[in-house]
Amino acid sequence: MRLKLIVALVSDEKTDVVIDAARAGGATGATIITGVRGEGLEPEKTFFGLDLAARRDVVLFLVIEPRARDILERIRDAGRFEQEPGAGIAFQVPIEDAVGLSTQLPAIMEELEDEI
Repeated sequence: MRLKLIVALVSDEKTDVVIDAARAGGATGATIITGVRGEGLEPEKTFFGLDLAARRDVVLFLVIEPRARDILERIRDAGRFEQEPGAGIAFQVPIEDAVGLSTQLPAIMEELEDEI
């Protein structure tokens, strides 16, 4: 089975919306890394040395390859990545191998059978 890792860098308030969109597209789980910082084209301003940059989350989805592009587009739309500057980004990378998927494998296989 071919897998992709979708990495979404989103503002804290959009994390749940992005996860819901990915699940609607077939993602069977997510890993969230909270409280990360990022800097875009325009660095955030500081006030007396205090960082004003909004906190972001990194959301990781390990998904089957046939669903990856659809999930990526759902994440983009839910997070309004193309409409709001600084709303977030998402990308996918191929995964060569993975272990620990035995609890999710039956759900993945059932969804694949429905499409065939």
